[in-house]
Amino acid sequence: MNNKPRIALFIGILCISIFPILVRLQLTSGLISAFYRMAIALGLLLPYIIVTKKFKLPNSKLLITAIICGILFASDVAVWNIAIQKSSATQATLLTNLAPVWVGILSYFFFKNKPAVNFWIGTLVAILGMITLVGFSFFLKLNFDMAFSLAILSGILYAIYILVSKNVLSKVDMYSFMTITLVSSTLFLAIVNYFAGEAFYGFSNDAWLVLFIQGAICQLMAWLLISYATQNMRATRVSLSLLSQGVIATFLAWLFIDEQVTLQMIIGGIILLFGISITFIENKKV
Repeated sequence: MNNKPRIALFIGILCISIFPILVRLQLTSGLISAFYRMAIALGLLLPYIIVTKKFKLPNSKLLITAIICGILFASDVAVWNIAIQKSSATQATLLTNLAPVWVGILSYFFFKNKPAVNFWIGTLVAILGMITLVGFSFFLKLNFDMAFSLAILSGILYAIYILVSKNVLSKVDMYSFMTITLVSSTLFLAIVNYFAGEAFYGFSNDAWLVLFIQGAICQLMAWLLISYATQNMRATRVSLSLLSQGVIATFLAWLFIDEQVTLQMIIGGIILLFGISITFIENKKV
């Protein structure tokens, strides 16, 4: 069995997991951070695309769908950031990470490739692990307000993006797809930031360094790898595997910024990863 997609997915998730630590530094606003995450990634990708001539313009239908993918992803990031600003990072991240559930439900009703039984079992176990990770008492404090709704919307947008991108990536090469989505994401977030009154410059040197790392590693490198995995793996499996970024981010936060890690968090992380591993038991398809 070809393990390259799984290795690519793991490294991609590792790259994404750095992002929450950088955001916690709060050197820029969430919205402008999202914009530069896309813009810097696009700026780094374009020279490579031009020199290697890897970009191939797809037919109009696929082009429009790829543009929609970029707007979906940008919307997910923007909505997620707003949810964090209006509530807490924990609540917003937890609800956004329900995306695998939405992927499974949407796949069941709208796609021929239905989720396997082990996906649903793995999802339930992974969600139990996620609940254990953040603490059961946390759920008693959830506020069912606008921030709650935005976080749920973020997860749904993320799920739709994964499913739509899976369809496009089966017909469009990875580099062309990334170029189109980054262009549409950047333009969309530029408009959002403009109307939100965000400043596009005047940041510290440390802020620019963090923005560059976000664009180069958390976006470009991460999503090239994840897009490759998405091409060669089930969308449901990829979406559930992305839950592990919470575990990795927790470990990195403990390692680099001295955030406390409790025994409960460790147990929750183990349960979550075990749930993800269940989805890889069935070997009929990669």
